[in-house]
Amino acid sequence: MIKNLVRKNVIGIKPYEPGKPIEELKRELGISSIVKMASNENPLGPSKNAIKAIKKAALSVNRYPDGSCYYFKQALSRSLNVSADNLIIGNGSNEIIELALRTFVNKDDEVIMSEPSFLIYNIACKVTEGSPVVLPLKDFKADLAAIKASITDKTKLIFIDNPNNPTGRSVGEAEIEKFLEDISPNLIVVFDEAYYEFVEREDFPDTKRYIGRKNVMILRTFSKAHGLSGLRIGYGIAEKETAAFMNRVRQPFNVNSVAQAAAIASLEDLEHIENSKLLILEGKHYLYKQLEVFGLDYVKSDTNFILINVKQSGRDIFQKMLKRGVIVRDMNAYGLDSYIRVTIGTMAENRKFMKALRGVL
Repeated sequence: MIKNLVRKNVIGIKPYEPGKPIEELKRELGISSIVKMASNENPLGPSKNAIKAIKKAALSVNRYPDGSCYYFKQALSRSLNVSADNLIIGNGSNEIIELALRTFVNKDDEVIMSEPSFLIYNIACKVTEGSPVVLPLKDFKADLAAIKASITDKTKLIFIDNPNNPTGRSVGEAEIEKFLEDISPNLIVVFDEAYYEFVEREDFPDTKRYIGRKNVMILRTFSKAHGLSGLRIGYGIAEKETAAFMNRVRQPFNVNSVAQAAAIASLEDLEHIENSKLLILEGKHYLYKQLEVFGLDYVKSDTNFILINVKQSGRDIFQKMLKRGVIVRDMNAYGLDSYIRVTIGTMAENRKFMKALRGVL
């Protein structure tokens, strides 16, 4: 049996289950109109400037991409006001998570993470034979005091998704400052800030200021606010030596040339980012109001999605919503069986979602 040949640490891993593509669901369900509100994508799509860059870059895809991402790093360096040597570029921020684990985590090293949180932390940790230390959230956000109390001599990495996925809640500046006080220099704290562009709270931490002072790494992505999910490009910010070691592990040509060109163009289109943020803000507060009228509990979010307690099987609601042409995310994989997560869409999509939700409830 092939199972006998599989590495033991892989046997028990439950694979990440992404949502199905819209076209596949249309064929399966025989529905002509479906809106996808499950994967926290940007409903506006990519910047027009990015699309132009994509078309231009497509003419040269017979050539290998720039393996060092030189021009993208230079653009990102100017935008973030950090040195290009502080940057690690990945095939989505997912790859940066894997690079961090492969670079720093030995067999049985402890990796602390919250539950629920981004599922890839746990999966990638087990693949590298690390030992996940999983702690519950407090008030739907990372319990920093509990995380700090759980640090041992075997702890190598700590993942803090801020804001949290799937709850949408974040921790503020004062909480982070207190957490990082006296933190051991023998571990790395990874702040996954995939949704930072959408955060409304004024005290959201500027974690860049800890680079060089603490063993801190920041993860960000072009999949959300920039609308480039399909091109898979993200980045990490870290102390130069940290970035240099991770770049030893990084595969050559890991980010394709079309993604690099699109990201540079998108980075310069500040108007598109601002329009995306305004759309999400408008849709978020519309949905809050509608959910309150309907008497449903939800978690106030610092992201482009909302976690909703439907007070029955979230998986059943997910299936019924599909038949009405709306794809949401059921939270069974996160241990939140009575919840669904909805990505904020255009106002037309938000109204369709509410109409479908009222219908199935």
